[in-house]
Parts: sequence; C-alpha cells; structure tokens
Amino acid sequence: MTEREKILGRIREALTLSAPMPGKHHSPAAHSSVNGHAVASASDWLPLVGEAFESQITTFRTCSTELKTDFQLFDSHEHLTSKLQEISRAESWQQIASHGGNLALPAAESLGLPILRTDSPYDVVALEKCDVGITECDALVAQTGSVLVTSRSAGGRALSVLPPHHVVIARREQLLADLPSAFALLQKKYASNYPSFISFITGPSRTGDIERILVLGAHGPKKLTVLCF
Repeated sequence: MTEREKILGRIREALTLSAPMPGKHHSPAAHSSVNGHAVASASDWLPLVGEAFESQITTFRTCSTELKTDFQLFDSHEHLTSKLQEISRAESWQQIASHGGNLALPAAESLGLPILRTDSPYDVVALEKCDVGITECDALVAQTGSVLVTSRSAGGRALSVLPPHHVVIARREQLLADLPSAFALLQKKYASNYPSFISFITGPSRTGDIERILVLGAHGPKKLTVLCF
C-alpha cells in the first residue's frame, strides 16, 4: 500500500465517525459516545494532581521533562539569580529583553547586559536579535506543565515569542493544580477587563507537520526555561 493510499484510508475511516453538534443544551456528557464509540473525557488522560504543593510540583516537573521544558526550583531568589547568570554565561548571551515586572526586571538587571524593555516603545527587529526574553507569568499549571501568560504579566505579546530562548521567573505560590483553576484565576484577577492576549505555553515551540518529525522552535522559542522560587 502506498503512502497516498494509507492517508486516504485514514481519511475514509475518520469520516465514518460524526462529531456531536454543539448546541444550546450541549454538555460534556454529550461526548460520552459517538456512533457507539466511547470518547474519553479530559479527566481520563490528564494526570491526577493532589492538593498538596509537593504533589503539584512533582506533576509539573514530570510534565516539564516530557515537554522538554527546563524547570528548576530554588530555595531563594538569590539562588535563582545565580542560576540565571550561569545560563547566560553558558549560552554567551549578549543582549536580553525583559519588562518592568517585580521579578523579571531585577533578574534581567543582575546579568549586567544591555536590556531591551518591551513595556516602552521598542524596535521589533531589535527584539528578534535578543538572545533571550525574560518574563513573568500569571500561573504555572501542574496538570499540563503549562505556563499561563498574558500581555500584562509577560511584557506584551511579543516578548515570550520572538527571542529564541524564553525564561519565565515564577513564585511557588503561582503553581496551580489544573486548567479549571487557571481559568478561575483569570476570571478573578481580570474580571471584566481581560488582557488582549492570553496564552498557555506548554513546552518550547514545536511542530510535526513535515513527515511527522518533531521540530522544536519552528514558530517561536526553541528553549523554554522556568525558574521558580
């Protein structure tokens, strides 16, 4: 069987299963079966997360490893800063980008390098040439290993996207168990005045479009580092 025949066969198979139509009275229960085939809910394949901090941090660390996110937990901000300086030397950073957050800016300034700030007028081309973007976040989501950022918490829309290395500075208390908790946080924090940009960053940018070969950094940062204290 040729590759073309295999692809067409998969398409024919997929067309035999009709998706449920969302409607006014649509509920998660409507997804329990499709044409007699059982459909798993998200809770069936997402990892279980306990209420204790140690359980959540273990889950986040496990997900980070699987997603190729470099996650590191520190006892103090000083140890975090020391590690950031070590990474800077190892990767020979020359220019960094950041914003005026209480965590991100001091961390960036500790490196003693030129800083492009995205919370004031800046040149997009210059941002693309920066070695790293250092941002804060709204939350870390243990269940999926995601970093929740908004245009307000992460220095705008471009800072977490254009530089090839994205470094997130976070506090322990920003760790949440799951996605519902993250959405509840957004609602509580921003109420009726939501940011123009909300994103869940789950590992470095990646694509498998070409021959199903995983490529990192195809349309965003090649590296994601989360430093938490």
